Amino acid sequence: MTSKIVLITGASSGFGFLTALALAKKHYTVIATMRNVEGSALLMNEARKQKISEKNLHIHRLDVTDSTDIEELKNYIQDTYGRLDILINNAGFTQGGVIEEVEIEQWEKQFQTNFFGSVAVTKAFIPLMRKQRSGKIILLGSISGRIGLPGLGPYAASKFALEGFSESLRFELKPFNIYTSLIEAGSFKTSIWQKGIDGAVHSDLQEYQSLMAFMNEYATEQGLSSEPPEKVVDLLCHVCQKDKPKFRYPVGKGIKLAIFLKSVLPWSIVEKILERQLKKKD
Repeated sequence: MTSKIVLITGASSGFGFLTALALAKKHYTVIATMRNVEGSALLMNEARKQKISEKNLHIHRLDVTDSTDIEELKNYIQDTYGRLDILINNAGFTQGGVIEEVEIEQWEKQFQTNFFGSVAVTKAFIPLMRKQRSGKIILLGSISGRIGLPGLGPYAASKFALEGFSESLRFELKPFNIYTSLIEAGSFKTSIWQKGIDGAVHSDLQEYQSLMAFMNEYATEQGLSSEPPEKVVDLLCHVCQKDKPKFRYPVGKGIKLAIFLKSVLPWSIVEKILERQLKKKD
């Protein structure tokens, strides 16, 4: 049986890094992309430790905000393989800070990577999948695409946008046997939390001090106490193996309950629950 061709964005760390290894180990042909290929040594060294064949793991440069990079990669995949079976849109980062103080340029950068990057890469490969009448497009969403926490406005907005895009995409492409799936991940032990803290806009306004202190403490706790990322990696592998995967896959401790409660409770109750959590940190 011919190996399935998988493209993963943002494979230099976190879910992308681990998923690239897991799928290559399962004998998929994985095209692991990253913005800075100088950092690829870590991925290849780990692949060698796990005795993963070099024919199953290939690293390519891809900045999802660069149209030239996307076009070059599209041409490479078309010329080399003639098809793409699975696209995993994983590239993204967290921009924290209160809405009043996050500059518009930072909002734009957040959307360029988390949202428009996924749209651009997906658009590039739809014609190939449509022509072959098969494929899977998997997007790494977040619980922040369902519940917008304070102090994470730009990140939540980008993930909410990804939810709407994914819904439309699912309807449009399903007639061509192309299945769109959205992974709605909670908190897991990846570097995104620490990077989010380091890159957050720290407010000097006294009115926001307690909120930002809560968010910093929350992010630190999540980075230390969250579930291992392998749970998401296993789910991604499961979706890749399904002939007709579902649309939404919530994953993580308490995620299904949180989504359910928001869908059935009045907003005033949801608001009070969160406010109570904030007051505990005052």
